[in-house]
Order: sequence, then structure tokens, then C-alpha cells
Amino acid sequence: MMRIRILIPYFGRWPHWMPFFVASCRANPDIDWLLFSDCGELPGAPDNLEVRAISFADYCQQAGAKLEIAFAPESPYKLCDLKPALGFIHADELEGYDFWGFSDIDLVYGQLRRYFTDQRLARYELLSTHERRVSGHFCLLRNNARMREAFRSVEGWRRLLANPRHQAFDEVAFSRLFIRRKNWPAGLRRLLDAANPWRRRSEFAEAYSTPNGRIAWVDGSFDFPQRWFWDNGVMRTDRGDEREFPYFHFIAWKTGWHAALPEQGADWALGSRWSISATGFHKD
Repeated sequence: MMRIRILIPYFGRWPHWMPFFVASCRANPDIDWLLFSDCGELPGAPDNLEVRAISFADYCQQAGAKLEIAFAPESPYKLCDLKPALGFIHADELEGYDFWGFSDIDLVYGQLRRYFTDQRLARYELLSTHERRVSGHFCLLRNNARMREAFRSVEGWRRLLANPRHQAFDEVAFSRLFIRRKNWPAGLRRLLDAANPWRRRSEFAEAYSTPNGRIAWVDGSFDFPQRWFWDNGVMRTDRGDEREFPYFHFIAWKTGWHAALPEQGADWALGSRWSISATGFHKD
């Protein structure tokens, strides 16, 4: 089985849904997570989830030194721009791994190995869960020099990463290495893809794991599920079918979750089944 390690720098304060994120990592014991953070320990973190304590200032200094740029972000949100470069910055932490990835924490994972099978990983060097751009909230890249340093092929990468403001480097500039003329007719795009060496060994397949946005649902409509169920590590929706999803990215719902998670929420996360809706997490 190919080894995978997910790299996530996160600073400030753990969000109230973190027990559920942790639970979903625990349900994927054959994938490892490494978080760099000043948020403190994560109670109940499993062996495959490590939190490396470091201050925001020290992390930025170390990242800038590795990239040989002045890296002084206005806010931690700027760290999103570093995602394609994380494999290069943390190459020493990836020894023995076949793939590395980046991920947000406003999501919960399903059974990732059922989606990212070894057969799929053997075929590609980058796997995005969006069809027409690099999925900044979760993406896997092969752990070789080519993919760890792919970001260096982006024109003006030093300027974009050194800019203290967020530049959406991961989903815009980095995406253009792989996806060009994305609004062209499908036939012309296939010809262009075939001529692009970056695109030939990459997969851009819509996983429908970030609903309630501009991307249509599985059936082509904008009628999205109203509830997502996490059942013993498997992620499904309220649509009554058996379709599984690699994860659920609840970015469209989290802004409405004004109240902190009740204290018993941490206990819910230890259960075998719970659900998520526009109003938050629910014990099922």
C-alpha cells in the first residue's frame, strides 16, 4: 500500500468542529497527518495525527528561508498560497512516503483509501478532486522531486509567494500548470491536455465533496443534499443511495455556525455515527 502524508500548517485557534476532524483522521489509520500549529494539543489525537508545535512567526521564517524569499504574511490565511510548496518546504518530513498532500481542516474525511486506491495513485502524479482546477482544500501529489518542486514552474512564483497578501496561488496560478484554456470546448481542451506534460500524469475528477457552490451536483442540478452522514468512517448524503464520498468540505455551511460546539460534542465525535447540516453537527 502506498504511503501518504498530509501536511497542514494552521495557526490561531482550533475551530469548534475539530473533534470531528480528528475522528475522521482516526478512521483512516493508513494515512498520516502532520499539522504545524500554535493552537496547542488536540485531545484524543490518534497515532496517525501529529501536531508539531511552532509559532506563526517561526513557521513563516522557516518557510521563507527554505524558499529563499521574504515571507511575511499579513495573516495566516496567506499560508494557503504555500500549499503547492509544502512538499518542498517539508521534504525532510516525507522520507518513506509515496505521496504527500495538502488539506484544509473545515472538512471531515470519509474512507479516503476507497477513493484514492493504489491503482489510481500508481497512474497519476497529482490528484485533484475538482475537474477544472487544483482543489486547494484537498489534493495529493507524488513524493518525487518533480512534484515537490512543480510550483517553481509557475511564472513569477517568487513574487506571488512573497506578496504578503493572499494570491490564491494554489487554485489559480498553480492550476494553470495543469489546466489551460479551461473554458474552451471539451474536444479542444483534450487536445491541449494531451500536449501538456503536466496534465498527462494528473487527474482532475469532480468528487462532489464541496457542495452548495458553483459546481453542480452529481445529477447536474443545483439541488444539493441537506445532510451528510458519517457512519463508521464512511461519508454519505441524505439522498438515499449508497454513493460514498472521500470527504465533505463544509465551507458553505460553516459561516452560519455561530454557536460553539456544546461540550458533549467531543463525545459525539467518538461515536460511530453523526451527521452534518447547515445548522451544525448532530448526534445520530
